[in-house]
Amino acid sequence: MAALPKEPGDLWDALRAFDGDSRHALFAHCVSLSVNAIYEAYNRRPRALAHADQLAQAVDLDMVAAGWEPTVDTYLGRVTKARILASVREAKGTRAGDRIEHLRKGDMAERAQELLAGSGWLPEPLRTPGHLATAVDDASSVETGQSADGDIEDTAEDGGETAMAEIERRIEDELAEIDMHVIAAE
Repeated sequence: MAALPKEPGDLWDALRAFDGDSRHALFAHCVSLSVNAIYEAYNRRPRALAHADQLAQAVDLDMVAAGWEPTVDTYLGRVTKARILASVREAKGTRAGDRIEHLRKGDMAERAQELLAGSGWLPEPLRTPGHLATAVDDASSVETGQSADGDIEDTAEDGGETAMAEIERRIEDELAEIDMHVIAAE
């Protein structure tokens, strides 16, 4: 932290001179150095991840409000085609995923970036337990049967599954995953 003195002998005087906001910032910095919420397949640490989830809830972490969006550089270019498709299908519906399934990875990632822009969708590791992620387009697409990119979505009338049932199923799945994290932490 840049506000700390270079000389160790000056540390305590500097800490005493800090105002409340500066002390809180220093404490947050120290805590941030001790939290590791990286999901690694080879390093299962359910307690550490559960603690990170608790910290995210305590500070009401909202990555969407913080401005994070899935882009080619931040996420889509770093994951498999299957994960890109799953992301688009979760945020925009099955048909949107089907429309980009034939593309090469680079083109798929770019098109997915366009589709996911402004959707509020987050990859699972960035979701704060208790915050419901955007499952399908906004409410207007559920009411009108149209997605944000203008395509007609399946509805009960034309033989497809209703959007509300899809949203409810995804919310139930998400809550079940949250419960699994809590059980694993115990």
